[in-house]
Amino acid sequence: MAKDTKTTKNRAARPQGQIAQMWTVYKMTAKQDKTAVLWAALSFLLVLGAFIAFTTFSFPGNVVNLVVFIIMGSLFGIIAAMFVMGRKAERAAYNRIAGQMGAVGAVLGNIRKGWRSAEMPVAVNPRSQDAVYRAIGPAGVVLVGEGSRTRVKVLLEDERRKVNRVAPGAPVSFLFVTNDAEATALADLSKTLYKMKKSLNRAEIGVVAKRLESLGLNIPIPKGIDPSKMGKMR
Repeated sequence: MAKDTKTTKNRAARPQGQIAQMWTVYKMTAKQDKTAVLWAALSFLLVLGAFIAFTTFSFPGNVVNLVVFIIMGSLFGIIAAMFVMGRKAERAAYNRIAGQMGAVGAVLGNIRKGWRSAEMPVAVNPRSQDAVYRAIGPAGVVLVGEGSRTRVKVLLEDERRKVNRVAPGAPVSFLFVTNDAEATALADLSKTLYKMKKSLNRAEIGVVAKRLESLGLNIPIPKGIDPSKMGKMR
């Protein structure tokens, strides 16, 4: 009996495999976003239908080709459905942490493709917990405010003056991930950064980033959200 109990505990303590983790994430996503499964199913059917239509019109009456294309269409359809569910899972994960302290840092910490950013804020109001994060990329220096728009504006302007002093000429923009209707949604933050007008090349980004390293942090605070956990939920 003791041996069975020990075996059960060992199984419970054993970490989930990748497929099990994906299935858990997909179930959570389907529960939070009721349209996720529908869109995934539609993407599967569209891809499969495209393959069937292609072989039907290109090789009419060829049964072997039809079978091959159905198999290929199913495989590519599964890939398309997994992509859709992955995007839905990412958005659902961001929606769950939206409004929490450190949520912006969790998103910025996962952004790559030419951008340099960190999960820690460069400035924070210890009373209100409003914070400013800094991202450096093709659009220049982007300061992201988290919290209340009216309060975080003061922090943003203060950081803008510091950036202009250390890296004069570098374009500085504001983004507000705040509690108002005009704010950028947390799930759209990375997409918004990528869509911003390009002003700096790779070499200029490196120069600006190196100069801004001297600014450091205004007030160091504990991490709010662990971005490594966010990566697993994609």
